[in-house]
Amino acid sequence: MSGLGERGGRPGLRKDGTRRGAPAVRPAAIISPARAAAFAILEQVENSTAHSDDLLHGPAMVGLSQADKNLATTLVLGVLRRQIALDARIRPLLQRPESKLASPVATALRMGAFQLLHLDRIPAHAALSESVELAREASHAHAAGMVNAVLRGLTRAAVPRRPLVESTAAMAERLGHPAWLVERWVKHYGHAAAEKIAEYDLQEPGAGDLFEQETAPRMDDGSRLVAELTAASVEQPKRIWDCCAAPGGKTMVLAARHPAAKLLATDVSGRRLRAMEARLRREMPAANVRILETDAVKLAESEGEFDLILCDVPCSGTGTLARNPEIKLRLEPADLAKQAKRQREILAAALQRLAPGGRLVYSTCSLEPEENEAVVASVLEELRGMDRVGVETVLQKLALRGEVSGLVHDGYLRTLPGVGFAVDGFFAAMLERSQA
Repeated sequence: MSGLGERGGRPGLRKDGTRRGAPAVRPAAIISPARAAAFAILEQVENSTAHSDDLLHGPAMVGLSQADKNLATTLVLGVLRRQIALDARIRPLLQRPESKLASPVATALRMGAFQLLHLDRIPAHAALSESVELAREASHAHAAGMVNAVLRGLTRAAVPRRPLVESTAAMAERLGHPAWLVERWVKHYGHAAAEKIAEYDLQEPGAGDLFEQETAPRMDDGSRLVAELTAASVEQPKRIWDCCAAPGGKTMVLAARHPAAKLLATDVSGRRLRAMEARLRREMPAANVRILETDAVKLAESEGEFDLILCDVPCSGTGTLARNPEIKLRLEPADLAKQAKRQREILAAALQRLAPGGRLVYSTCSLEPEENEAVVASVLEELRGMDRVGVETVLQKLALRGEVSGLVHDGYLRTLPGVGFAVDGFFAAMLERSQA
């Protein structure tokens, strides 16, 4: 009989039943609402196709104070942006570095490591103890000791020094990107630009520095640049088609710049279109926009031709990794060819709806040539009566900070994140149908 329940305890025992001189039993850490929400979101991102941006505006954030929402957002995006780099710091501290950890354990470790390494205002004991408790609460109590040991080891480990000569693979790991992706950027844009792109992806995107003044609707500078370029490419168009329109920011720019035009906005996603329609009603109730759920490749012949078309196609999104960091954790090299096939189909279909003398802007938020120049070149080889127009003269009509020449490459618009301008990566080509 242990006698642990006897009043007053027994000689040599504490009130909690442990022997004096033995380590005291510490009460379980209370998990803060912000860390609980961040953990739930990170687990959903890890184990589904959900996007962090949607989840950060979803049920997990309901009821949180603004301060907790801010911390949860910082944790989610910070861990996703730096996940590859965090794993590289954690792995050597594991007893079996080659083993794959259970998802909740890996997430708890990454959250703890991110706070210890990158959030100076977070007390180390809070980051450590709550990470241990997150693993325990996720039915991995057996791993709690390991999480504790690894994170404590991380606080004692020396900060890795950057070598004088750094390989591309080492740079990619240090900056939290897949090596194959950074190797592509080095090949296409050079080592210095690739490093700036990867560094930009780790930061919270700013307001941008391309435009002289803020204009409605609110959107990032890269998206606005594509929309403004499209709007300025044709004077007084009568009919406009935004063929992959959701979530609607570019549509709203087109509607604002050409209020007298009839604007058709289509998208294959009914859910996204409904959200876009609600946004239009709220922000631009008088806009002359008709919304239609359809695949751009299957637009009915009865819709006729258009003087101006924006073909902002679905893409890999490698130019927007600062905003959508999970993309780099999911993307595979083979995905680029799949995206390009779909992009060629949309562009070819849209060009055939272009009126004589009309112009189309093809755009992506990708840095990959297969989705950009290669798509345009391939489609132009197949279709007659279409010409590529340099974007320089149209860009000069826009009120931009800096030299327009820095945005133009071989007649195409291209922005590289962190290179020249604080803006996401976008590509745009302008195409024109001959009058004959």
